[in-house]
Amino acid sequence: MRAVSPRAWGAPDVLVPVEVDRPAPGLTEILVKVHAAGVNPVDWKTRAAGAFGTWGDTPILGYDVSGTVEAIGPGVTLFEPGDEVFGMPRFPEQAGGYAEYVTAPARRFARKPGNIDHVGAAALPLAALTAWQGLIETAGLRAGQRVLIHAAAGGVGHLAVQIAKAQGAYVIGTARADKHDFLRSLGADELIDYTATDFAEAVRDVDVVLDGVGGEYGDRSLPVLRRGGHLVTLPDPAGLPDPERARELGVHAGWTVVEPDRHGMLEIARLVTEGSLRPEIAATLPLAEAAKAHELGELGRTQGKIVLTVA
Repeated sequence: MRAVSPRAWGAPDVLVPVEVDRPAPGLTEILVKVHAAGVNPVDWKTRAAGAFGTWGDTPILGYDVSGTVEAIGPGVTLFEPGDEVFGMPRFPEQAGGYAEYVTAPARRFARKPGNIDHVGAAALPLAALTAWQGLIETAGLRAGQRVLIHAAAGGVGHLAVQIAKAQGAYVIGTARADKHDFLRSLGADELIDYTATDFAEAVRDVDVVLDGVGGEYGDRSLPVLRRGGHLVTLPDPAGLPDPERARELGVHAGWTVVEPDRHGMLEIARLVTEGSLRPEIAATLPLAEAAKAHELGELGRTQGKIVLTVA
């Protein structure tokens, strides 16, 4: 089968087309014919720095997939061949989404909503699960609360805006001014151009901060939270603020990493079906142009998600 693999860890041009054996589903696994694969920051960070764990002689990147069940392994009862599914299999181990076929445990997938195509579905799993788990499960965001979302127009951010609105929250986002109309169309209530305004001076009494930037943003976000509020940091634990300062201010601050989660996938599918959640597609490229997709993503200026078309 066709796939894309880094011939070494490094710059985007290490990604090259390869031919590898088609995998077979094992116990409780399904074989999915991939129609589209999402591209995420973890992909280009792994490509540049090396993989977590052992990925074999032909590593294949990619965690977001949408496609059709080709075959099922022993013990699978959730799906049958021909079902359309989407999911985030095996994270943070190798999932192999940049390929024509993937295998993974059946419960890493959910049925693809009928009102979205495979490109849209492939844009969702990792980023939407990150937003869902950070906002709803970690911070416990409730209706009527105020949430500040940093990098609100990015892959995770623009989905977090919609998930927070669907939860009934008041949503404040940081983004460049040229992204504000887009974010208003998603339901954002208040927007801050971080290139012109210091959000730490402009915002107060927030219940939840979802930090998709990292670095100094963690420390700068603490004063905007009310006592009992939650700061959820996504990119790197190095961006967490001083825990003693967080305690003095009476706020919770922590780092979270997305996990494969069928319950979360079902909630995401529900929001899509209801019309409360839709991905913005920044660019669509064929699988063979994965290197170009990484170059585009690493610029850090995309609005929404980049997706590779496979089948």
